[in-house]
Amino acid sequence: MRYNISYRDLVEMMRDRGIFVHHTTLMRWVQHYSPIMRALWRKRHRRTFKSWRMDETYIKIKGQWNYLYRAIDDQGLTLDFQLRKKRDFNSAYHFLKRLLKTYGLPHRLVTDQYGATLKAIKKLTREGYLHKGVHQCSKYRNNLIEQDHRFIKRQQVRSASYQSTRAAARTLYGIETMHAIHKESRKKLGLFGFSAYQEVDQLLAA
Repeated sequence: MRYNISYRDLVEMMRDRGIFVHHTTLMRWVQHYSPIMRALWRKRHRRTFKSWRMDETYIKIKGQWNYLYRAIDDQGLTLDFQLRKKRDFNSAYHFLKRLLKTYGLPHRLVTDQYGATLKAIKKLTREGYLHKGVHQCSKYRNNLIEQDHRFIKRQQVRSASYQSTRAAARTLYGIETMHAIHKESRKKLGLFGFSAYQEVDQLLAA
């Protein structure tokens, strides 16, 4: 989930190390364990800075565009992510509402000027989840999350095999979780660099 590599490439690498497994088995492992990893990460990840960036990026599934909603704080650390079939008011509203329930009220929430997102923010403000003056529309300040989308874009080579929203969501959630863990590890400036194995091992042990 950490690297831009296909299941068949992983099969070849594992075979060179004496491990024989079919690529569909690897796919089933990803489908099974990615939601578990995401749940464990969400349970552990509660600290956040109070300035947020929220945006969505395009994901093609079975020839149709879907939308991965993402949010990060001003340090670039991942707050949450969710795959939705549509880029509309309901998608933005439910994603932001869950974000606010999880982390509380931010000091600043930066988004683009997409109408559905603005409508969702107005409703959340009326309902008391947001205070007036917290939300800002700024293309320059939202560059941080636009740059962070690049990691997901590099994984788009896999999207050709996405044949269902469920399979895509589980795969993308695993990729997002590992990306989030890597960013957290990078902030700690570990002496020996990032180890996906050690990070997952610690996540499971927590």
